[in-house]
Amino acid sequence: MSNHFKRIAIKVGSNVLTNENGHLDDNIIQQLVRQIANVVQAGTEVVLISSGAVASGRSIHNLKQKLDTVSSRQLLSAIGQVKLINQYSNHFQKQNLQVAQVLVTKEDFRTRTHYLNMKNCLQVLLGSQIIPIVNENDVVAITELMFTDNDELAGLVANMINADALILLSNIDGVYNGDPSNPQSEIIEEVRNLNTDFSKIVTHKKSEFGRGGMITKCNMAAKIAATGLHVFIANGKSSDIIFNAVQGKKAGTHFIPESKVQSGLKKWLAHSGGYSKGRIMINEGALHALKSKQAISVLPVGIIKLFGEFRKGDLLEIATADGVVIGWGVAQYGHEKAGGRIGQHNQKPLIHYDYLYIK
Repeated sequence: MSNHFKRIAIKVGSNVLTNENGHLDDNIIQQLVRQIANVVQAGTEVVLISSGAVASGRSIHNLKQKLDTVSSRQLLSAIGQVKLINQYSNHFQKQNLQVAQVLVTKEDFRTRTHYLNMKNCLQVLLGSQIIPIVNENDVVAITELMFTDNDELAGLVANMINADALILLSNIDGVYNGDPSNPQSEIIEEVRNLNTDFSKIVTHKKSEFGRGGMITKCNMAAKIAATGLHVFIANGKSSDIIFNAVQGKKAGTHFIPESKVQSGLKKWLAHSGGYSKGRIMINEGALHALKSKQAISVLPVGIIKLFGEFRKGDLLEIATADGVVIGWGVAQYGHEKAGGRIGQHNQKPLIHYDYLYIK
């Protein structure tokens, strides 16, 4: 049976990689590497987004001094990342595959130039049959600059490389329609309605899912699927879960994508919330036009207020008069010029349609 996807991103959570003691489980890493090697050798390109640096550091260093949360994370991830990447590298070498380490921060997704530089790096690695292993650079990331969790990072990377699918591996079998500990609860095998209110279906628990929770994970999966990717939430400790997903077999919960696959730029904009340098507030007429099916740019005549100091090329939030964010776009000129054109007709668009994403 041939692989269904030509290029995939796989995110592995710390809860998959660690044992009961919170230390890295080398047997699980070996099992994951074997599966990835199988799908790569069958013709699928893979980018791996891996947690585990802090857990790795904790297994080899005992914190003797009192440090705050950020400092502890920096120390443990700095030493743990070395061990983690070495374990991956050693196991992949046994499969005749080479890996590369790619450490990123939220800042790397803020500007289109940084984004394209990182995309080029990943493309070069994939083109050279090298598996990129991506992780958040916890050494330099501080609380306000951190991703919600590695699911967010995985979604950004998957869209960046124009992947066909994203596999989110955790330590449960999928999304349940109730409390997973309840025998009456069942796994939701497919999600086709990407506007589903998961808070009414999924038990609200954070616990083992890192910085996010299962509801956050589901919302992220639906958002990514809406850009045209197949998304799976599955159990990373299962021996053939990656193989099953790539082969089109049952694999946890499968978020079925919308048929329309968006451009790389639109995908970037779709995930750009939190990276904007400014905000524009639009009137009712502009809101109606932007929500229509026509290709409409954001014109100064429809703008009622500006926030922030931005330059050409910066990301902007687009909000209604009530403050509801409806999309994002790239500024075609700076805030000073834009401020002088508010409400005026026959002016150059502040955000051209080609650089605009409306939710």
